[in-house]
Amino acid sequence: MNDKLFLSNSDSTPMYAQIVDQIVAKVLAGDWKPGQALPSIRELASASSVSVITVKRAYLELERASVIVTRQGKGSFVAEAQDLPRQLVQDEFDSHLIGMVNAAHKLGLREKDVVGQVRAAMATELPTPAAKNALTKR
Repeated sequence: MNDKLFLSNSDSTPMYAQIVDQIVAKVLAGDWKPGQALPSIRELASASSVSVITVKRAYLELERASVIVTRQGKGSFVAEAQDLPRQLVQDEFDSHLIGMVNAAHKLGLREKDVVGQVRAAMATELPTPAAKNALTKR
């Protein structure tokens, strides 16, 4: 298991959130399989040069999201849920959808305009820069 995370002090995202995002990405990519042990809090803190408290907070967030499970005295493991990757992607989709709807309201877009842009986006091979530019120039 590659437990190396790439954290940035210059990123405005808090360190614990960077850890959460990267572990979720590793689970989604299949790098960390269901049932697989995660590095201990101390191991990950040492390897990532962050405090134990930061990693502990990240692991708590991951537990709340049902991405990992922690067994007292045994450690933390990727959750066994067979639909976990799908649920993680669904959560990400929902988050983006809420952001899109909020932005549409701020722009004063009508529902049919938003639906039209979504249809165009679904028919386009995203996320190529050219396709993205074509959609944003409407």
